[in-house]
Amino acid sequence: MKVMVLVKATAESEAGVMPTRELWAAMGQFNESLVKAGILLAGEGLKPSRYGKRMRFSGKSRTVTDGPFAETKELVAGFWLWQVRSMEEALEWVRRCPNPMPGDSDIEIRPLFEPGDLS
Repeated sequence: MKVMVLVKATAESEAGVMPTRELWAAMGQFNESLVKAGILLAGEGLKPSRYGKRMRFSGKSRTVTDGPFAETKELVAGFWLWQVRSMEEALEWVRRCPNPMPGDSDIEIRPLFEPGDLS
C-alpha cells in the first residue's frame, strides 16, 4: 500500500527556521534507511506558506489567496510517499523518525486510494 506521510508545520517551520546540522544529518540517515529498505518513493520539505497560494473553487469561479495561511497546525511542512505492506509498517517507520522539528511536532499518515477502492 502507498501512504503519504505528512510532517505538520509548526510556528518555527512557518517562520522559516531551518533545521540544525544535527537534525539535517539525522533526517538524512533516516531517509537513507528508507531508501535501503525500498520504501521511499518520494519526499521533500516545503517552504513556509507565505510562499504559497490557495485556489478556492466555487462553481465556475476561482479565487486565489496568497499565503501566509492561518492555522499553522493545519499546514504541511514536508512529506514522504512510501510503499509499505501495511499501516502498521508505516507506523513502525515513523516511530524511528527523528523529531523533524526543534520542539513538539506531529506526523500524519494517510493511505492513498488504490484502484480497488474506487469500484
